[in-house]
Amino acid sequence: MTGRFAGKVALVTGATGVLGRAVALAYAKEGAAVLVAGRDAAKLAEVVKSIEEEGGRAGAFAADLTDSAQVAAMVEAAVSRYGGLHVACNAAGIFGTIAPLADYDEDVWDDVLAVNLKGVFLSMKHEIAHMRAHGGGVIVNVSSNLGAHWRLAGAGAYAASKAGVSFLTRNAARDHIADNVRINSVSPGPIDSPMSTRPGETREDRDTRMKDALPIGRVATPEEVAAAVLWLSSPESSFVVGTDHVIDGGATA
Repeated sequence: MTGRFAGKVALVTGATGVLGRAVALAYAKEGAAVLVAGRDAAKLAEVVKSIEEEGGRAGAFAADLTDSAQVAAMVEAAVSRYGGLHVACNAAGIFGTIAPLADYDEDVWDDVLAVNLKGVFLSMKHEIAHMRAHGGGVIVNVSSNLGAHWRLAGAGAYAASKAGVSFLTRNAARDHIADNVRINSVSPGPIDSPMSTRPGETREDRDTRMKDALPIGRVATPEEVAAAVLWLSSPESSFVVGTDHVIDGGATA
């Protein structure tokens, strides 16, 4: 560990998910004070405990990221507890269901778009408002290779929401780089998580399927994607603005 984020405050949404948790742990290992956010207070407490057991500093904030007032309170919590907000990773997301578009449930569609796209919009809106008033900051949004880069039959809501995240990232990056707020996104492929496993499929079955489907022959570890998020969050990527980094083992190469 290099201590790249010593003295910094990081906010991670969706921190109870496999990737969000890995990102939060990685920021903490690199010296940041981390506020982890999501809907499940009990699971957030487990993430905080894991960070503290490794010597890091962390706190939790339970919030519905589709509610602007709760998102504003989340950002304020990071600032009031730790003295600022320098870095944010917006990793909250849900998959929805697999169904042809004509058969897709409208309520599920609304939920996926609300969490995955509106949640990122509101998170960025309030993160940027603080950052531009206090000298700048860095934001990394989690999109997906199933957004603007690839396709999966029946995943229309998820794909639409993640494509929206990728392009919203690009527009926000252009809007706010003059405010010294640098914004990029990552688009992971399959990660070692429940989301990459089909209903009724064992982990071993999934690994066999992915060995054939992905040029690299395996799914990513959450830590591999988290490493890319940390690089984009750090001064090492200081000239990188408005990009979407595809991390999918060659699936879209």
